[in-house]
Amino acid sequence: MTITQLATFLKIVETNSFSGAANSLGYAQSTVTTQIKQLEDELGCVLFERLGKTISVSAQGERLVSYAEKMLQLERDIRLDVTDEDNPSGVLKLGVSESLCISRFPRILMEYNSKNPRTEIRIQFVTHGIIPELLQKGELDLVYTLNPVIEDDRVESLHKKRETLGFYAAPDHPMAGKTISEEDLHKAPLLLTGHDCSFRHMLIRDLEKKGISPNIVLETSSKEILKLFAAGGYGIAFIPDMTAQTEVREGKLRRLDWKGTDFPVYSQVLIHKDKHRNRAINSLVDMIRGYV
Repeated sequence: MTITQLATFLKIVETNSFSGAANSLGYAQSTVTTQIKQLEDELGCVLFERLGKTISVSAQGERLVSYAEKMLQLERDIRLDVTDEDNPSGVLKLGVSESLCISRFPRILMEYNSKNPRTEIRIQFVTHGIIPELLQKGELDLVYTLNPVIEDDRVESLHKKRETLGFYAAPDHPMAGKTISEEDLHKAPLLLTGHDCSFRHMLIRDLEKKGISPNIVLETSSKEILKLFAAGGYGIAFIPDMTAQTEVREGKLRRLDWKGTDFPVYSQVLIHKDKHRNRAINSLVDMIRGYV
């Protein structure tokens, strides 16, 4: 069996389609079919049940998935580690929180690319709940996230830095210049992140403890949209401070003076506990740690 065959196998599992895998990989469908036939012949089993125009992964195919993921992960590790010491070559799969991509990570990535031009970084936005699983499955090599502390036996933290969240509104908002707490948010129009965001959950739990029903007028995963609506006077956005620095500096937003509950969040670099830390990973982690 070959790495190419295993990669094709996993792409079929992902897309649940031979033609979908062929389109994604840039192959002719006959090439995909041939690769899987060769793999099935070598293993002596059927990997996909063909049911008319639909397919399903067989029991043997299900068992192969985790091995195939490990093989592809190992191939990436080899390409990044068994290479020129000062210039690793290969693909590094990185999960990043959107908030860090808005503010901090682009500068880190530019510096990294200048020093590691042969390392290709593929970025995927991640949310709190799926991080341990993505690291365990090898779909990501490393995660740079902004969240409450993530504690999971499968995951090791390589870096942790305390960050802050804030309430933002237009400079002429009635609450601008005042000190506010949870009670002041009663009936106030709130601009919040989506249901899968830990920031939102922290605030909602806090308000509910104080007996306050939040008046949510906008929900979106995009911090940029939340800032635009806040600057336009449509409500109060609850977002990481690092994402609003430009708008505050330009006078488009004002951070409200908050005296309520503290919301502890951290920028964190996470890796699977058994993951080999190659040169490409170590270089990126060092740059993140050194960022001021």
